[in-house]
Amino acid sequence: MTDKHVDREVLDALRDVMEEAYPDLLDTFLNDSESRLHALQMTADASALSEVAHSFKGSASNMGAVRLAELCQELEAQARDKSPAEIVKLVAEISGEFADVRPVYEDERQHALTH
Repeated sequence: MTDKHVDREVLDALRDVMEEAYPDLLDTFLNDSESRLHALQMTADASALSEVAHSFKGSASNMGAVRLAELCQELEAQARDKSPAEIVKLVAEISGEFADVRPVYEDERQHALTH
């Protein structure tokens, strides 16, 4: 199942490749995402925003978080051109998207640990 938020085929492929390490991968993604989100919320520096958004985009993309990766791409590309208010709005969208997809990854982790 693919939706606009999470590409399940990516998760299926990761589960097959990672096997027993899959729950650790999910943990790492969730923890790193929290850190990156916090960094985005705490900085006003355009180049730092762009850098964090770039790394967040990469991990989101690798984990199949499609919409999250798109929002991070937008921030990475436009951090220097947007007003502070526009950046706050985009970071809020990224935060909201992560809040939406987080339960998917937590459920995946729980499922992987019990099977």
